[in-house]
Amino acid sequence: MIDGFASMTALRVAMRRAAHQLRDSPLVFVDPLALRVVGAEIAAQLEAETAAPETELLAPFLRAFMAARSRFAEDALASAVNAGARQYVIFGAGLDTFAYRNPHEAEGLRVFEVDFPATQVWKRERLAEARIGIPSSLAFVPVDFERETLAQPLAAAGFKRGEFSFFSWLGVVPYLEQSSIRKTLEFVVDSSRTGSELIFDYAVPPETLNPVQRLVFERVAARVARAGEPWKTFFDPADLKRQLYSIGLDAIEDLDGGKINARFFSGRADGLRVGDVGRLLRARVRADAGSSREGETVGAS
Repeated sequence: MIDGFASMTALRVAMRRAAHQLRDSPLVFVDPLALRVVGAEIAAQLEAETAAPETELLAPFLRAFMAARSRFAEDALASAVNAGARQYVIFGAGLDTFAYRNPHEAEGLRVFEVDFPATQVWKRERLAEARIGIPSSLAFVPVDFERETLAQPLAAAGFKRGEFSFFSWLGVVPYLEQSSIRKTLEFVVDSSRTGSELIFDYAVPPETLNPVQRLVFERVAARVARAGEPWKTFFDPADLKRQLYSIGLDAIEDLDGGKINARFFSGRADGLRVGDVGRLLRARVRADAGSSREGETVGAS
């Protein structure tokens, strides 16, 4: 991933979250800062587009998935905070706004935004333009996932090893090499205590999709490839669970498109729903995590 492209991807994701605030009712994911963080010009463009019929075939599905994964992460985070988690690490934070509307700040939840250095500089410029203040409970942690380890930068930012922590990793895994994914998963296990949790999304191997699903996959894959960020890694769900176990994680929930729709989109009059390419997974650090490594390679393809 290249810094400039990472910023482009972060902006596209943020625009979809912002569009969700305008186009869809009821909201699956409420984000009062979504329109502000994308900037006044883009917000005005989105508002103007909302008055016209939607013409992009994939837009509702992508918007739904991004809203659902953010809701999934923040619902699980709330449960973890209630259970005692006081550290929240957001890998590939992009233009995520949680830290600036943190409902758990009074409980002492500290947020660590991990992202490319240039992306974080760009984000801070956008925050300043939007007059969104940076809370004392937030730490920016610049890291290149493909070239750097996580331990030292996070420690320098105040992250405490061995504590009950929560991690989210949204919109990043498919773009990484297998070795980088494994290193991050191992860091989660090694740096936090039993019961700590991780949320991430992933894509299934395209050869497992039916013809309609494969067509959707090819369109989205071609789009991200043109933007300079091709998908690199896919997972077979059963194989992924075995590999997570070998690292020291139990898969608590693994939601396919049907389960995501049943949880977040049932009974809607507007028909908003997700497709079947992306999945959401919630994993927990096991008590025997330190003795469970088998040296397997993460990644099904």
